[in-house]
Amino acid sequence: MTRRPGIPLPPPKERRRLREAGALTQAQVAAQVGVARETVRAWESGRTTPSGRKGEAYARLLESLTTPSAEPYGEPAAPRTAAGRTGRHRQPSAVATAEAPEPADAPEPADALTPAQAFDALYAFCAPALVRQTYLLSGRRELARESVERAFQTAWQRWPEVAVDPDPASWVRATAYEYALSPWHRFRPRYRHPEPPPADAADRALLDVLLTLPPSYRRTLLLHDGVGLGLPETAAETEASTPATANRLLHAREAVAARLPGLADPAALHRRLAEVASAERLRAPRPPTVRLGSERRARFWTRAAIAFTVTIIGATALTVRTAPTRYEPPVPPGETVQGIPPRVAPGTLSDKELKLRKKLRSGTAHGPQRLLPESR
Repeated sequence: MTRRPGIPLPPPKERRRLREAGALTQAQVAAQVGVARETVRAWESGRTTPSGRKGEAYARLLESLTTPSAEPYGEPAAPRTAAGRTGRHRQPSAVATAEAPEPADAPEPADALTPAQAFDALYAFCAPALVRQTYLLSGRRELARESVERAFQTAWQRWPEVAVDPDPASWVRATAYEYALSPWHRFRPRYRHPEPPPADAADRALLDVLLTLPPSYRRTLLLHDGVGLGLPETAAETEASTPATANRLLHAREAVAARLPGLADPAALHRRLAEVASAERLRAPRPPTVRLGSERRARFWTRAAIAFTVTIIGATALTVRTAPTRYEPPVPPGETVQGIPPRVAPGTLSDKELKLRKKLRSGTAHGPQRLLPESR
């Protein structure tokens, strides 16, 4: 790792704090250092470590941000809110942009938006495309709608965290993908039987090939060739290294090309993924319905936690109430009672006991006569 001597590189969390304190966006830092925005994001998350001349430039930039009198690199960034980032975010693929409303309809002053309005803007922009993506990922229409709804419900419950995330669309997409690929769905009765396949034979063939891929390969292929993310950004979203992501992508493309030779070209595969996703008329629920469902779910789990806590408290109180409050000594061992000989352990009979046994055996009557008293 080559960095200029004397410029220590701060920890990942400190890198992000310094950038935000200097009113810089990740795109501005990337432009100053000469790397992609996804690379800066990976540096700030700790997935990768800066090195070489780029690392030196990044270290100098962070060093300048630690000096109070230093001016930030580039122009100051505008105030960043969830709604503002949602309006500027663009999905680079037909899979991601089909039927997505233009963010120009959002109100111009981003600071005037309420949390509900910002959430609705993010939902309106991302949900339609995200439903189609999760359908390609899982092959189930109902599961795709449920995954997107559950992801946005989680986002609404954690909205203070999502609102300040540099890329809230990626946050929601990662949550939806994780839910759609969960292995526990196979145990649900409604998902034990396959759904009707697409009507077109070519669409059915492509979807069958996708579903035969391992989940990690399928997700990598969809993000890179379907959504259109770059390789570093795909690696960051799948929480894998860039070489591992490249290998997954190559193996997934080879598997698709082996079954469908016409899709060996990545551009043709990208076009077909967009066509298959757009052929299914998948509709996501309305944003108020999602927010209401999230609030109901939060209330349910809150009440369940309160009921469980009350049960534990009641059981503890009952145990304290019924537990003994004084010491009870154990039962003492047996003592010798006067007039009763102590019970001895079995052993060899004495001469007296042998004579008594012989007398009893010789005097025993055999047959029915022993039941009658003897006449004297």
